[in-house]
Amino acid sequence: MRYRVKALAPGKGITAFTLDAIDEADALARLRRDGTRVLSLSAERGGLLAARRARFPLSLFTQELIALLDAGLTLTEALETLAEKDSRAESRQLIERLLATMRDGKPFSAALAAQGATFPPLYAATVRAAESTGDLSPALARYVAYQNQIDTVKKKVVSASVYPALLIGVGTLVIAFLLGYVVPRFASVYADAGRDLPWMSRMLLAWGETVSAHGGWIAAGALLLIATVAAALIRPATRAALTRLAWRTPAIGTHLRTFELARFYRSLGMLLTGGIPIVQALGMVSDLLSAHLRQGAATAIEAMRRGESISAAFDRGALTTPVAARLLRVGEKSGRMGEMMERIAIFHDEEMARWVDWFTRLFEPLLMVIIGLTIGLIVVLLYMPIFELAGSIQ
Repeated sequence: MRYRVKALAPGKGITAFTLDAIDEADALARLRRDGTRVLSLSAERGGLLAARRARFPLSLFTQELIALLDAGLTLTEALETLAEKDSRAESRQLIERLLATMRDGKPFSAALAAQGATFPPLYAATVRAAESTGDLSPALARYVAYQNQIDTVKKKVVSASVYPALLIGVGTLVIAFLLGYVVPRFASVYADAGRDLPWMSRMLLAWGETVSAHGGWIAAGALLLIATVAAALIRPATRAALTRLAWRTPAIGTHLRTFELARFYRSLGMLLTGGIPIVQALGMVSDLLSAHLRQGAATAIEAMRRGESISAAFDRGALTTPVAARLLRVGEKSGRMGEMMERIAIFHDEEMARWVDWFTRLFEPLLMVIIGLTIGLIVVLLYMPIFELAGSIQ
């Protein structure tokens, strides 16, 4: 990312320049190493497209690193090769920082953890587990497969919500056009006619007269309402309240829990397959859970420390479903707990996909009917006086 810097440099006085860095902390650290006193530091605004370009391509980096390691290069040589080939300054600087940390004697997992949010904690934990067994390439391949599966589920949910969102957007615009433009003009025509109108038509035309008289204030109020709602949605407290409301909704809350448990079991299974003990792995992935289930993870950890079995501890922490509980008991008997957790995740992912498909098939026609009835009602109420006038002429 590019930053505008105003600083007091040794021997140069106050200077202004631009600097490429991973984030603000990286920029400040580099400037302080040079003995530069920072007076102001601000990120250049490049819009959403620039922000997307500045994001580190973690999946591509991991796949290329796996290919180089499988080709026989050491980890240091593979990272040096990736730094040389990468044309983006931000990515190259990040890889160089990894190399610098490793040359100081720290392991690769510690170098990853030192980069903040660029590398997820689960990524660093996977590498940490592989360092004790020496199978870094297979561990990274497991992480890539895990991330691909998570992305697939997310894409299904997003793609299923695109068409309903489009319907809602277009329907809202059409209704706003009718209420804000068409109805006020009909109101002025019927006001001159002076005929008695049905009650619902009078209410609609009264709205039209209000828009004609105070359209500017109504538009300003609507914009203010939209801005207020958008500002409220940005606040974590509002999002948390909406999440609690969704969890309390019977049908939606059940499937939200299933979705979170599927991601939880998949992450946990990957770490167990990599050789991390169950209690340590559970502590690593508990942050993936929402507040509703995070306390359950803490309860399960305490239960396992007291000597309870994994299936009993998970059941005590409300981290199971009927299918998950049975498969966990099978995993305890067979000793293949990582594989069983992966199977649990696959089962629940498929269950979630079926529910999303069923819900969209039901919700889309209902949404179209509601929008069509609303628009049709407005049009009928507008034309009802004309129908009455035609009937009186006959």
